[in-house]
Amino acid sequence: MNKTILVIDDDDVLNHAIAHGLRNEGFDVISALSAEDATQVLARIRVDGIILDRMMTGIDGLTFLQDLRNGGDTTPVLMLTAMTGAENSIAGLSVGANDYLGKPFQLRELVLRLNNILKNAQTVTKMPSGLIFADNEFFIGTNAKNARIFMLSGEEKKLLQMLTSPVGNIAPASPMVAKRLRMKLNDVLSNLDIITVRGQGYKLIDQTTRK
Repeated sequence: MNKTILVIDDDDVLNHAIAHGLRNEGFDVISALSAEDATQVLARIRVDGIILDRMMTGIDGLTFLQDLRNGGDTTPVLMLTAMTGAENSIAGLSVGANDYLGKPFQLRELVLRLNNILKNAQTVTKMPSGLIFADNEFFIGTNAKNARIFMLSGEEKKLLQMLTSPVGNIAPASPMVAKRLRMKLNDVLSNLDIITVRGQGYKLIDQTTRK
């Protein structure tokens, strides 16, 4: 069965182009020109994924997405924006976007990113509280206003990516790299720790979710 995608963008030309391209890729597509229209669609129809423009007249994309997540809706969302920079990526991801794509973009990249979030929708674990991953960097904070870059070496960042994709992964690493990453995490986020899994590697533990 084809996946159903809701495209929300107040630019009629771009909305039509995205919908046309997705239909050519085998998706069923519903278009909405505003967040208000999209809310009505979602009240009647279950969709598999959402492509959401950030800047729209009326309710903006960030507010729409935050309301969606606050209501318990976990539908995968790919957010589109003409706004660049890590701060804007963090803003979208921190309210619940699964991925973030800057304009202009190629349809092929949009389709690849969409397929990726649909594929991972059932397996991706939410990033631990206080930790954000955007623009290939880790940040410490809960939103775009208070986030600051988490200074890591290349090896440390690679290990943290493996440990959070999803959280619960067991990843191999040298003891020294794991020790340095553990110390840095402990310094900024008391809820996170890295434990040794004998004979396998290391695992990230979020103390706030442990029973």
